[in-house]
Amino acid sequence: MASYSKIRESIGSRTFDLVNNFLILLFSLTIILPFWYLLAQSFDSTSNVNSLFYLWPQNFTLSNYKTIATNRYIWNGYLNTIFITITGTIGALFFTSMGAYALSKKRFPNRVFWSFFVIITMFFSGGLIPTYLWIVELGLINNIAVLIIPGFIGAYNMILIRNFFQQIPTELEDSACIDGAGVFRTFTNIIIPVSKPILATVALWVAVGNWNSWFNCLIYMRDANKFVLQVVLQRIIMQGSIQMLEQQTEMMDFAANPEIVKAACIYITTLPILCVYPFLQKYFVKGIYVGSLKG
Repeated sequence: MASYSKIRESIGSRTFDLVNNFLILLFSLTIILPFWYLLAQSFDSTSNVNSLFYLWPQNFTLSNYKTIATNRYIWNGYLNTIFITITGTIGALFFTSMGAYALSKKRFPNRVFWSFFVIITMFFSGGLIPTYLWIVELGLINNIAVLIIPGFIGAYNMILIRNFFQQIPTELEDSACIDGAGVFRTFTNIIIPVSKPILATVALWVAVGNWNSWFNCLIYMRDANKFVLQVVLQRIIMQGSIQMLEQQTEMMDFAANPEIVKAACIYITTLPILCVYPFLQKYFVKGIYVGSLKG
């Protein structure tokens, strides 16, 4: 009887694993195939990209990427986006972690009130029009700082980092104080090094958010030379044209089918963040798990 139950459990377990593997494979294909489809498009000529099951370039060419790489709007957008992503991520980690460190201390005056003050901003905000008027009064219209400074503080990230800081043994800070370290030195030399998992996780979120951000640039920027790469890509995709690309003689072939321009631009845009993700992925699960343990 026991052996019969084991056989039934084994059959049920195998069936369950088989169905799960099939669903995971199907889900993976829904993610991989669109990327592969765009990759094949980006390396093909203008006449072979309309097939529904298009998985391989029929006329392989690198001219699509060469033409885009010589365009000044693309490169300006790239440089602006890289600058915003790096400075925005570093600034967000620094200021958000400092606020989280203060909120993690029981001796911080009115800690509960300030924690509630931070949390409530996750649910309510002033809205687009008051924010725009505030940006105008600060004189930040068409200033690249408007794409960086407002993202220095993130309420959710601050609470997550605060929860992580609360798990750090107080003995580490006590030993630093005995050695004569001040609050700021304790924060930079003791707390930050042992908080790599949560900081790497938040850095990944902020970097991806800054890299993909385009709406603020669309609202606050007037100079095309200050556009981020996402706005350049958005104009190419949403307008279905190549208006952001300079009118050069070698671009005339793309006028017949701008789909290859869109595909190549999408890959140029996503490649850097895909290269960064594997280096931070190992911290991701640990940072989220530990940072969400305690409220």
